[in-house]
Formats: sequence, C-alpha cells, structure tokens
Amino acid sequence: MNAVPENRARWRDDLYTIIFEAETPAGKWFDIILIASIVASVVAVMLDSVSSINSRHGALLNAAEWFFTIVFTVEYVLRLICVRRPLLYVFSFFGIVDLLAIVPSYVSLFIPGTQYLLVVRILRILRIFRVLKLVQYLGEAVLLLRALRASSKKITVFLFTVITLVIILGSLMYLIEGAQNGFTSIPRSIYWAIVTLTTVGYGDISPQTNLGQMLAAFIMILGYSIIAVPTGIVTAELSQVSGRKALRSCRECHADGHDSDAVYCKFCGAEL
Repeated sequence: MNAVPENRARWRDDLYTIIFEAETPAGKWFDIILIASIVASVVAVMLDSVSSINSRHGALLNAAEWFFTIVFTVEYVLRLICVRRPLLYVFSFFGIVDLLAIVPSYVSLFIPGTQYLLVVRILRILRIFRVLKLVQYLGEAVLLLRALRASSKKITVFLFTVITLVIILGSLMYLIEGAQNGFTSIPRSIYWAIVTLTTVGYGDISPQTNLGQMLAAFIMILGYSIIAVPTGIVTAELSQVSGRKALRSCRECHADGHDSDAVYCKFCGAEL
C-alpha cells in the first residue's frame, strides 16, 4: 500500500539531488548545462537589442529567447515539485531570481520591450560557485554578507546623515547661486550637492560666485572624508566575523553555508 508514496518520495529526492546539489555527476552536469543556457540566453537578449543584428536575425533570436524561457519554466516547475516547502523556495533569493528569469517573456506579450529585462538571468550564474566547488570564495561572500547585515543599522544612520547634509548644503547653494547660475530649484541644487559630495562631478552645474566656489570646495573635501566611513564600518564588522562554511544545502529551507560536519540546519533545525 505504501509502494506508490515511497516511490514518489524517492523520485522527488532523486530530482532534488540533481537540481539542488552538485555532488553527483548528474547534478554537476545539470548545473553546467543550466549555466551554459543562462549565458546563451543573456547573450541572445543583448544581441537582440542591437538594431543591425536584430534586423537580420531577429526571428532567430526571438525563437532562442522563447526556447530558453520554456526550458527555464520547466526547470522552475521541477524545482517546486521536488522541494518539500515550495513557498519557502518561491520567496527565497534564488526562487525570486528564477521567477524573474521567465516572467519578462510572458509580460512582453502584453507590454512590448519588457523582454530585455531577461538580463536578470545573469544572477542565476551565481550557481557556478556550487558547480566548481569554489567553497573558499563562497565562504568569503558569506562573511561579507554577514558583515553587511551586522553593519546595516550603522550604514542606515550614515545614509540618513548624508541625506541631511546634502539637503542642507544644496539649499545653501541655492541661496548663494540662484537660478541665474543654473541652480534653478532646491531639488536641482540637492542633485548638485549629491554629485559633488560623492566626488563624481558631472560638471553640468557649477557655482560661479566666490562664496559658492568656496562652499563647493568644502563639499568636495568633505566627500573624500565621508567615503571612508562605510568602508570602515564594514571592515570593523568583517574583523569580528571568522570561520569558513562548507557549501551544503538544507532540504527544508534551502539555506547554504553549513559546516562540513553539521547534522542539522542552523537556520530551521532540519536534518541535513
């Protein structure tokens, strides 16, 4: 009586191993073919945006785009079938990316031009870390993400401080220069303050008065000192994070980055 459910569960486990893991030959080949398809589809989308190429090979590129879309749609459905918690996968990072990789093609049937958003498929190339077993690089990426997460509150405070500064400095420059020198409004002056503070300096607007140039010089110098702040925050957090994690995927929550000898998932507690 239990033969059918057991076979079904075994089939889903085998499919999960192939799709989500790269430890078996079948799983590795699946990921290699998938990555090659991702690269080919992104190249096809980019070539389709070139008018000279589109005029000669537009039909072929459109066919290739739909071929890859159908392939990725089937793959997405298979991922939903083999995971134990489909909704958890759907709202995960890779689940959202996988969905965004196919949605633009279908939306383009109603809104022409949206198919060029398919370049988001390049994010799926991140799976190359699993294929090539670049655990040391993935470990560093995990450390960086942890440091960014730990410093998010500090960076948020820093960004609010910068926003306050550019509003004040932009408004001050508007009062000094005025519309006659290109600072036609406070929002446009704030734009100039942001461009100057970040040391980009497009040069489309520039102060003409001596007082305005003095303020601009102060903002430029201030920009150099401010740039180092977020770097220092993240560096400080990085120094507090240590240890490298092996690339193992949880079947329940699909989280990576577990120790090589871990038995249970550190995120959901499921057995690995």
